[in-house]
Amino acid sequence: MTFDLTILVALGFVGLLAGFVDAIAGGGGLIALPALLAVGIPPVTAFGTNKLQSVVGTAIAAVTYWRKGFVSLRLLAIAIPLTFVGAFLGAMAVKAVDVTLLSLVIPVALIAVAVYFAFAPKLTDEDSHTRLDPTVFVPVMGFVIGFYDGILGPGTGSFLTLGFVTLFGLGVTRAAGHTKVLNLTSNLGALALFIPSGNVVWPVALAMIVGQVIGGYLGALTGIRFGAKLIRPLVVIVSILLALRLLFFR
Repeated sequence: MTFDLTILVALGFVGLLAGFVDAIAGGGGLIALPALLAVGIPPVTAFGTNKLQSVVGTAIAAVTYWRKGFVSLRLLAIAIPLTFVGAFLGAMAVKAVDVTLLSLVIPVALIAVAVYFAFAPKLTDEDSHTRLDPTVFVPVMGFVIGFYDGILGPGTGSFLTLGFVTLFGLGVTRAAGHTKVLNLTSNLGALALFIPSGNVVWPVALAMIVGQVIGGYLGALTGIRFGAKLIRPLVVIVSILLALRLLFFR
């Protein structure tokens, strides 16, 4: 597929905006995927191209959160490889599994995430007590949500952030940082299948990567600067928009 320079530049700006939003609250695919489909890229190839362009912005955001002290790699040591495996298996299953039921259930789950972040009274940047053993259940969460990200994807960041906050007691900004690391891993796991399968439009992906580098970095700095008071409402907004897209614009 070939695209003229105007479209590539426009998609670069789409990548910037998607990377900025994704670094703070997840849901960058809500912006990027419709743009990719709008320029005529087939759905599976659009999904693979989106994974490639978003992985760079996610990596920039993850490194930024880590360098600022908001990520514990020890906590994620086992979760990272299991998330990769889960996403790879999900990507393998995407062509063979009917995800119709899943695409109906996920909007309900996203609305539940939005309600929780909107009305839970103690969502701050302070860590609280963990409800599950992180050494056991963070890897389990990584594998399950990684598989979901490989097979469908929308809301992955919201689900990870919710898990880190409610199950493992992380403050909202630290939860966002750990989410970026596992989301990066799940994207890489899916790409391990999509790239060899040829489901990536490289000129488009490279144009959007330029924007993602800028957007991912600025988004991570913004999330760190404003913390829970910005991340919390953005998670609510992104979750609701993702739910509406899945319900009415599939």
